Amino acid sequence: MDDRQDLEGTPLPEDTAPTGDAGAGTAGSADPAVGGLPLEPAPEAIRRLEDEVAAARDRHLRLAAEYDNYRKRAAREREELTHRSQAALAVRLLDVLDDLDRVVAGATTGSGDVVQQALVMIDRKLRKELEAAGLERIDPAGQPFDPAIAEAVSVIAPPAAAQDHTVAATFQAGYRFKGGLIRPARVQVYSAEGHA
Repeated sequence: MDDRQDLEGTPLPEDTAPTGDAGAGTAGSADPAVGGLPLEPAPEAIRRLEDEVAAARDRHLRLAAEYDNYRKRAAREREELTHRSQAALAVRLLDVLDDLDRVVAGATTGSGDVVQQALVMIDRKLRKELEAAGLERIDPAGQPFDPAIAEAVSVIAPPAAAQDHTVAATFQAGYRFKGGLIRPARVQVYSAEGHA
């Protein structure tokens, strides 16, 4: 009687042969096998591998087509979103355009003061709408020159040493849109270096 036991201590049947038999799968055996499995005939193995390659190629082509469709759809959605946001801004500015139309129509008959007051009101309305959309005006006059937000187009001698590298005047206001600079201010800067 065989005293072999499995890992849990249960006795194994006498006819159970241990795995990893030294003679299994050797070249001298009648039924060649690898790891206890019979070998596949060469033509069948080639056919099976060709089928697997064809299936993998088909999956690859499908994934490439899906990715291309995704990329096109994302670009189309981005473009539509841009158009919708631009249309929303245009809608917000329609009141301002209506006011401008009324000022232009009444400019020939109205006095200069009325036209000027109307333009001031339209300017305020327009700036309010643009600020609400995320536009910020940059006018650095009187502040230290910052090349990150302003472009120095001319320099003049400072009237006092404390004003050196300060913005003397703003020729053209700069703008930020939602925190990002879209146009630097064009300024004149006090500089003692250029006027020694």
